[in-house]
Order: sequence, then structure tokens, then C-alpha cells
Amino acid sequence: MGEEIKVIVFKLGEEEYGIEVEKVQTIERMMPITRVPKTFAFVKGVINLRGVVIPVINLRGRFGLDEIDATDQTRIIIVAVNEMQVGFIVDSASDVIDLNTDNIESPPEVVGGIKAKYLRGVAKVGEERLLVMLNLSEVLNKSEIIQLEGLEE
Repeated sequence: MGEEIKVIVFKLGEEEYGIEVEKVQTIERMMPITRVPKTFAFVKGVINLRGVVIPVINLRGRFGLDEIDATDQTRIIIVAVNEMQVGFIVDSASDVIDLNTDNIESPPEVVGGIKAKYLRGVAKVGEERLLVMLNLSEVLNKSEIIQLEGLEE
């Protein structure tokens, strides 16, 4: 029998994604982002959140999706990955749900154009809803983490 976990649901385009609540520190409205030169294109820069400098990544850009302008629904989800805080720009963050880990299946090769290595799996929620669960350690691979750690100093 799987365990129950709480998951934050967010959207990129029409797809719904999930991140475990324990990895999410806060969800913020869009705010000014200071651009940092010589970083990956999907690294939008850094924000100063309550005195802490946090690198910010546009998940659309990270996954090779078309980037869009921020709206009133755009959010920055601050997560903890390998002892580091990172902000993910998402189209919207809608709710928190309970999910049984038994309902998470291995990811297909590609979901919505996103490679399987970024995905933990696909969760069935109810009869018709599917939630793409992110593998945060792959969303930020080691070389990117090293580069982002340089931004925090």
C-alpha cells in the first residue's frame, strides 16, 4: 500500500504538474527579476526574497516550451533542491491535493514534449485527471546546480 503525499498542482500551458509539498517552501506572485549574464537562457536571473537571493528558472524554457509573458496567474514556486533554494516560474499554481504514491506510474518517454528524465511519473487523480510529477533533481542537473550556486554568492 502506497503512502499519501500532498502535492502542489501547477500548470504550464494545458498540462498539469505536481511537486511534493515538502519540497516547496513558498509560492510567490511574479516579482522583478535581476538578469544575470552568461547563464542558461531559461535561467531568468535572481530575486531577493526576504533578504535571500534565489535563482529563478522559467520551467517553460527549461522544458523547451514556448515562453510566454507573465500574467496575473503567473507564480514563482520556491523549492528546495539539494540544499539550495530555486524559484520556478509557472503559468499558475492552482491547488494542493492528496495523492497516493500507488497512483504514480512510470513516465512515458515524452509527455507534452517534455523528456522522461525530468519526470518522476504520471499520477492518476480521479477518473480523468492526470498529473505529471516532476523529478526536481533532474530538472536541475549537476552542472546547472553548480552554475546556479555561483549566482547565490
